[in-house]
Amino acid sequence: MSTNNESSLYNMFKDLGLVISISDGIVGVKGLDNVANGEVIDFLVGSKRITGMVLNLEPEKISAVVLGDDSEIKPGQIVARKFDLMGVPVGEALLGRVVDPMGTPLDNMGSIPSKGYAFVEKIAPSIVSRSPVNTPLETGLKVVDSMVPIGHGQRELIIGDMKTGKTAVALDTIINQKGTDTLCIYVAIGQKRSSVARIKKILAERGCMEYTIIVAATASDSAALQFIAPYSGCSMGEYFMNKGLRVLCVYDDLSKHAVAYRQLSLLLRRPPGREGYPGDVFFLHSRLLERSANLAGSGSLTALPIIETIQGDVSAYIPTNVILLRMVKYFWKQNYFLVVFVLLLVLVYRLAALALLHSLKLFEN
Repeated sequence: MSTNNESSLYNMFKDLGLVISISDGIVGVKGLDNVANGEVIDFLVGSKRITGMVLNLEPEKISAVVLGDDSEIKPGQIVARKFDLMGVPVGEALLGRVVDPMGTPLDNMGSIPSKGYAFVEKIAPSIVSRSPVNTPLETGLKVVDSMVPIGHGQRELIIGDMKTGKTAVALDTIINQKGTDTLCIYVAIGQKRSSVARIKKILAERGCMEYTIIVAATASDSAALQFIAPYSGCSMGEYFMNKGLRVLCVYDDLSKHAVAYRQLSLLLRRPPGREGYPGDVFFLHSRLLERSANLAGSGSLTALPIIETIQGDVSAYIPTNVILLRMVKYFWKQNYFLVVFVLLLVLVYRLAALALLHSLKLFEN
């Protein structure tokens, strides 16, 4: 009889754990033996539930990051599994809104009705499901659209020093999609709140917010939110891509994203490598950017990642990692207060020719 009681008690509490430590947004939890990496858990703080995500599986405990305010979490509090991986709300209602990486509205325009949830981490589309890039995505910059055009489904890197116009190029591209069938997602990572408000104002004044979603993980947010921000924006875009629509996703910028991941990794006691980054920092960005695709007979997702360099040094760790993932690099360099646009022609021209505008193709013949 006692054996049955012990079994029923085990089944009752096997999905509950206890907080044993908390420091800098990293919570150590004991008792969740069957939890999965990337799974969502709830910290029960009084009548509130604070969301967290599991990132480390260790022999005696697990380590999770808090996706919110961790000031009320203390050792001895109960942690419950949610039996689900990290996801975000998706749907047409997100268009025109400013949300955080968890889909919570930040623009004081009311709640957002969603059409379901999508995992933030997904496997990239297979080779068989993709089709060749053959449709141009016009940026509005003649030198780009004529010399090295962007095709729907590609991923093109915008790289350069601070204050050289990288964000301006991305915003011009979003504005240029007005009147087309392309939806846009702008992911702000580690930026000031005033900068995000300025970008929203620029897009709203030009009537571009009706087809744009802004996902903001600002500098005042935790490193955990900045870490999942680009994956959340990509999942929102994949919802529309799978419906046969064209999507443009801007990640501004992945340098700050890598810094946020480095902070989390060091706090999680993962071994540091070059420049303090963990060994899987390349996979951090590759699994994100490989989700860009031109699906066969369906929609597409185009990525415009932005990387910030220091004094034009493109040989630093993070810039070289992302350069290896790209087919075209747009290098912006500031010299004597003039912005000089330098195209690094590092792709086969035949690929760019496939996405060339029809009007420009006439000049080739």
